[in-house]
Amino acid sequence: MGKNWAGKLPALHKPRQFFPAPRMSSLPEILHEQLLTAGPQPFAQVMEQALYHPEHGYYGPGPRRIGRQGDFFTSVSVGPLFGRLLAMQAVQEWQALGEPGDFTIIEQGAHDGQLAEDVLSALGDRPPRYLIVEPNPRYREAQAQRLGARVQWVGSLTELQTGPQHGFFLCNELPDAFPVHLVRWDGGRWRELYVDAAFQFVEGDFSSPEVAVEVEKLPTDLQTGHTLEINLAMLVWIRELAQAAFRGAIFIADYGLDAEEFFADTRASGTIRRYRQHQMDGKVLEDLGDCDLTTHIDFTRLIEEACRQGLKQREYDLQGRLLGRLALPWLKSLEGQGLDAATMRQFQSLTHPAFLGRSFRCLVLDKSRE
Repeated sequence: MGKNWAGKLPALHKPRQFFPAPRMSSLPEILHEQLLTAGPQPFAQVMEQALYHPEHGYYGPGPRRIGRQGDFFTSVSVGPLFGRLLAMQAVQEWQALGEPGDFTIIEQGAHDGQLAEDVLSALGDRPPRYLIVEPNPRYREAQAQRLGARVQWVGSLTELQTGPQHGFFLCNELPDAFPVHLVRWDGGRWRELYVDAAFQFVEGDFSSPEVAVEVEKLPTDLQTGHTLEINLAMLVWIRELAQAAFRGAIFIADYGLDAEEFFADTRASGTIRRYRQHQMDGKVLEDLGDCDLTTHIDFTRLIEEACRQGLKQREYDLQGRLLGRLALPWLKSLEGQGLDAATMRQFQSLTHPAFLGRSFRCLVLDKSRE
């Protein structure tokens, strides 16, 4: 679910300019004028504005309320235990690297800073430093109000190419918020889906060579109408992350599937969905700017590209199993004392298959500079 990404779509084409018009009061009106003038546009461009238009996008103006009073739940909104477990992971990574003095936790997609606060609270007076990758000044302001001087900020991953030299990168529900291209199998070939001025999907040729390259990897024995997402932004993101200077580990938690799971007939309409007030549906061209849009990420493709960039897969599993393994030494250290009721509820919510334990998957990558 797209919660924590307040940046722009990584440049795969000439950057576009947003066109807010003072006399227009809603994003659909703005998009309608653009689509009338420029013609149908790839869904990725519409999704980008629906989520990140600086004034009318779902996330552009600032952090959204999460939890019971918002449109969705996340592992962070369950309570501070998720941050506590990630703090344990960070300490393990720091120790494995020889406890270097410049070791830095790097978070991208930090939203309002709640996860950073939970991690820092669990660490206490232990190192390391904390750095947030955040291009949106409104999000930085919200994070600064919560975290004060305990963190520092950079505007993009490219700023990490000069340091720090040791780190632990984490993100929770980040790539699922990247704008995606949609392609549909017409029975004989794949076609890209565009959005016209009537806010309807129309088929067309591929919008870029990059889309065409990804489509070449797709099967051609699916039922007519099968729709899939192409997340080019995710591939650009992992390439940029691989170029960062730090040596250490990368932790990614998100909604996602393995490649073959996307091809099942039960997912023939794709995984792109809109969320509003804890309700989910496939009406992704309605109420643009007022609803969250999210898609499952293709972990197979992400891992393939990560390894191609020199990263190494360490762990990939359902969130419940991976967090359960991470928590095991801590649980054993309780020596029969057990957990208090609130912490037990959080642990069950994060790990039980009926809750978030099966909904999310976690990927841990090793990153070296060799």
